[in-house]
Amino acid sequence: MQTIKKEEAIELLESIDTDMDMIYKILKLFENDQEIESSAAMALSLRTSVHDREKGAHVHMQEMLEILSNSQNMQARWAVAKNPHTSESVLVKLSKDDVNLVRALVANNPKTPQNILIDLFNDEKIVRDGLTGNPKTPQKILKLFINENDRMARLRVAENIGCSKEILELLLKDGDNGVRVVAQRRLEELDAKK
Repeated sequence: MQTIKKEEAIELLESIDTDMDMIYKILKLFENDQEIESSAAMALSLRTSVHDREKGAHVHMQEMLEILSNSQNMQARWAVAKNPHTSESVLVKLSKDDVNLVRALVANNPKTPQNILIDLFNDEKIVRDGLTGNPKTPQKILKLFINENDRMARLRVAENIGCSKEILELLLKDGDNGVRVVAQRRLEELDAKK
């Protein structure tokens, strides 16, 4: 690859037309550059979360996510934490990140191992809230949220596609009408699938 200037590299990373091979080459060329790492992480996030989830099959995807998970740039690490192609081992590492938003996104990532999800329940509120939307969160953890005073947490549990029929039935008795409406709708969806 010819040498390119940092400004050109950032422009390429910001363009949706830039392919994954070029993102990889730029990331390797500008190793340990936080601005490049942040832009590369956002480029991967856009391509794998928004435009084409199949891009995760790219030959260098895991290597790029591993590199970015070690970045000093918090934005790069949170983009890795929420990426659907991030490996379990990287998610385990990021579950101990100093930044609570990174840990919250790990809590919300369905690829996070269950033992880590259980550990994250003991973290601060923003991290725990990430568990409410994760379809892989253990039912015993989701059940703990239904007795909390946090209406939004109970709503997210009701909306969670992994939430059990038993918990949804308990949420039908919630003191908040919005939570009851969502629980009823989700129960109807479950019944329609039968």
